[in-house]
Amino acid sequence: MRRLGLVAALVALFPLVATAAASAELKLAFVDMQRALNDSNAGKKAKSEFRSEISRLQSKLQRQQQEVQALKDELDRKGPLMRDDERRNLQDDYTRKLRDFERAYKDSKEELQQKDNEVTGAIIRDLAYVVRNVGERDGYTMVMEKGSLLWAAPSVDITDEVIREYNASGAKVGSLGEKLEQGTPASYRGSAGALDAPPRSSSKRSTISR
Repeated sequence: MRRLGLVAALVALFPLVATAAASAELKLAFVDMQRALNDSNAGKKAKSEFRSEISRLQSKLQRQQQEVQALKDELDRKGPLMRDDERRNLQDDYTRKLRDFERAYKDSKEELQQKDNEVTGAIIRDLAYVVRNVGERDGYTMVMEKGSLLWAAPSVDITDEVIREYNASGAKVGSLGEKLEQGTPASYRGSAGALDAPPRSSSKRSTISR
């Protein structure tokens, strides 16, 4: 009876031992992708170029806006004193300039959004390649993105290591991401062949515009 009792106790302890062993083998980490994007050499360069492009487009739009405002002021000031045909020509000129300005504003906004998406996506895929290499090399079971975590100990933050690895690679933006794509099954890729990022709200997604 004692022997049966001992066997029963050992059987009862086995799941606890197995769980402890499995836990001991887990090695978890997280990466702050927005910080990696901001602090990596590629990210800093992309942000600088993006701001320069914003400044260029703003200057262009301001000039157009000033032209529109000048025509409106002239129409308000001189319109009542003009002949009908002169006032009509000035009104048509104002309407055309206003339409051109509104179209330029819309196009500029879309152009900046597209550039943000393309450059951010390329750097994020590069960083994902670096994260995978660091994870495999250092024996991590899983590396998560900080934005998806409620809490994690700072000791498992490997963002700085990922930034150093990415900077040291000296790779052209997007080239590492291409390697990641080539090593990923087609079923895990987006329709355009790019790796899909986890769905995130627009306020939380990584971007060079922040």
